[in-house]
Amino acid sequence: MPDTILPPELLALAERVVAANRRAGRTVAVAESCTGGLVSAAITEIPGSSEMFEAGFVTYSNDMKAEVLKVSQDVLETFGAVSIATAWAMAQGAMKISRAHVAVAITGIAGPGGGSEQKPVGTVVFARAERGASPDKVVADLRTFEDNGRGGVRLQAALCALELLLPDGPTP
Repeated sequence: MPDTILPPELLALAERVVAANRRAGRTVAVAESCTGGLVSAAITEIPGSSEMFEAGFVTYSNDMKAEVLKVSQDVLETFGAVSIATAWAMAQGAMKISRAHVAVAITGIAGPGGGSEQKPVGTVVFARAERGASPDKVVADLRTFEDNGRGGVRLQAALCALELLLPDGPTP
């Protein structure tokens, strides 16, 4: 494994994701908000990732979610940045911009501030879009991770996103 500052568990899962998608002949894209590029960094740390990694988009602000990934202002205003609707729109936007077979989006509240009673710190939403899949086949999930600090929430979110990039889906 290369010299890295990334956590070993993140690299181990990224290695599985790269190998599995290369075997499956699939390319992937990632649209990240609260993880700030951590998923893309983990994937690109792995030799051979250029064969399966198409693009990474870090759209931290709502303006960039709208401008780059074409998330509608209506969705952002109605449901908020941390919502299944926004994550789904981010994943769809990443699919449209890239030529990837699959795209995963991550948006959430890493903390320490920004949480609310309805969406506490540690709330993260994921969505996966697959090229050619039926439009009603929405793969999305809202998770609330233990608030073990900003870095801990971001790491847990990155691990979940990588699991969604495995061709067979997350392991139980």
